[in-house]
Amino acid sequence: MNGTDRSRGFFKDVKRLIIKVGTAVVTRTDGRLALGRLGALCEQIKDLNSLGYEVIVVTSGAVGLGRQRLKYRRLVNSSFADLQKPQVDFDGKACAAVGQNSLMALYDTLFSQLDVTSAQLLVTDSDFRDEGFRKQLDETVKSLLALRVIPIFNENDAVSTRRAPYEDSSGIFWDNDSLAALLALELKADLLVLLSDVEGLYSGPPSDPQSKLIHTYIKEIHQSEITFGDKSRVGRGGMTAKVKAAVNAAYAGIPVVITSGYAPENIVKVLQGERVGTLFHQDAHLWVPVKEVCGREMAVAARESSRRLQALSSQDRKKILMGVADALEANEKLIKIENEADVAAAQQAGLEKSLISRLALKPGKIESLANSIRVLANMEDPIGHVLKRTELADGLLLEKTSSPLGVLLIVFESRPDALIASLAIRSGNGLLLKGGKEAKRSNAILHKIITTAIPDTVGGGLIGLVTSRDEIPDLLKLDDVIDLVIPRGSNKLVSQIKSSTKIPVLGHADGICHVYVDKSANMEMAKRVVLDAKIDYPAACNAMETLLVHQDLVQTAGLNELIVDLHTEGVTLFGGPRACKELKFPKAHSFHHEYNSMACTVEIVDDVYAAINHIHQHGSAAVFHNASTRFCDGARFGLGAEVGISTSRIHARGPVGVEGLLTTRWILRGSGQVVDGDKGVIYTHKDISL
Repeated sequence: MNGTDRSRGFFKDVKRLIIKVGTAVVTRTDGRLALGRLGALCEQIKDLNSLGYEVIVVTSGAVGLGRQRLKYRRLVNSSFADLQKPQVDFDGKACAAVGQNSLMALYDTLFSQLDVTSAQLLVTDSDFRDEGFRKQLDETVKSLLALRVIPIFNENDAVSTRRAPYEDSSGIFWDNDSLAALLALELKADLLVLLSDVEGLYSGPPSDPQSKLIHTYIKEIHQSEITFGDKSRVGRGGMTAKVKAAVNAAYAGIPVVITSGYAPENIVKVLQGERVGTLFHQDAHLWVPVKEVCGREMAVAARESSRRLQALSSQDRKKILMGVADALEANEKLIKIENEADVAAAQQAGLEKSLISRLALKPGKIESLANSIRVLANMEDPIGHVLKRTELADGLLLEKTSSPLGVLLIVFESRPDALIASLAIRSGNGLLLKGGKEAKRSNAILHKIITTAIPDTVGGGLIGLVTSRDEIPDLLKLDDVIDLVIPRGSNKLVSQIKSSTKIPVLGHADGICHVYVDKSANMEMAKRVVLDAKIDYPAACNAMETLLVHQDLVQTAGLNELIVDLHTEGVTLFGGPRACKELKFPKAHSFHHEYNSMACTVEIVDDVYAAINHIHQHGSAAVFHNASTRFCDGARFGLGAEVGISTSRIHARGPVGVEGLLTTRWILRGSGQVVDGDKGVIYTHKDISL
């Protein structure tokens, strides 16, 4: 969720909501009842009640209705001469007393037509000073909601002891907007909806063409930028009062939406996560869009921050990682909301199931991420580790040390993963992240949380999330400021990047995982290994994509049981040329195909040597004996985490952890020696133990 482009996925967990109905919603511009509008509102509430929502209503309108009725009564009972005299406005308390009766009669009639029961609860500011009253209020509301009765609250203006009930803004609450916010806290509501006569909060008066609807209120931005128009035409406080009440409730933990009570189904739309009205939320400041910065500026900033990171002590770098782990756990709910919004959008867009599977953060994922980051933090510091020490000559000591690569560019599809950033921090590298648009909400919130945990002495620029218009081809041209590209995604993505840049690329091309079952295999063990390799997590790059079987196993009970087990688990089997002929499988598209789903290729080979030749031609970097391919993972290898899987034949290969993000640096220490044609130097080249 960032700024004006966010999904309100957290509303799906709402159980209890409070709906505040403004006077301008209850009445028409002439002051008479807006029967159609109120009827539509009651129908929405009835539907929500039927769906199991606990709905509480706070309504205004009594004073306005009372004034209208009293005006009419005076008109009927006055002589022509009386009407010529100056008319004194009616006492507000009298208006409230007369209007309250009319208002509740109307609600009762409308709800009765819908087979819904409502109840009136009149309260005053002074009531809430009594702890016993507050306790009883909670018990009464619970009883009513359990009976599916709609509690309807209003301030009892007729007997209010407030010094100036229509102006005084002191006390526990001062109008029905602040009453609604107070009740949201007292009754532990999950959501507060404030219905108004406009679409939501605007940057200026709604009648001004230059005013824009604010979809998410961010106090730090909007508090000083909004220009409020006139007060409500009939109510007490208008939008100013609504915003004040909304901010108070939101910062106390109750999400609030100000939206139009004129538009049909707006409450239902809010609960369905549609982008209507203005949202107030205590975490809104985390959703501020990052100022657009080009890729080159990000890369330069990442390099500068990485140098400051390397200058810290090992203990200080460890503290940063511990802080990142804590921040992820503290914001788990928010991360889940954003990720679920991404998944829902991906499903709606009809994206592939394998992509959606990689996109979704499974239950327990954040805890697992945090634990992996703590493992990284507690590992031996990899930066500046002396790998080799040599005496070149008397007084000349040469050391080969581990050193960060510089600035990494990670291009990834789906896969929102905080471990990539943590690996960069642990290895002292700067990092640019370019994620797919399908994971933009997840990536944005993870980036915000992680960079906030990085101290100012290093700078959040250490990790840049590329959200500008820079596309991958533009980033791949930055070979003067980016030192390594790591693509995480499909073979197509990796191949395209490798052919489009001068920057070294660390990634997998055709990393097809194979399992070979020899004729001498223990078939019970083989079944366990094969099934785990395929079905434990089919979307992963370490899932089995090709099953090779010794030709002597064809038509045996053991192979037949294995095939049946795969079918039973829902795995679709395709065949190579021999398997198609002998086992009647449909033809596989290619031996280079990664299914990333519940499907795999089966082929028959002559013997183990033929299997090895096949794997050399089509397979990947790691070899496992009597164990599932799913163990090919940085965390399972004890690397703490991985930035990806490399199938290249140089530098890192297989799961790439911290060591794969390091290079070496030579450090020579002397005391003023010069070469001078080697005339005065006697080389010893003696290895010095570490």
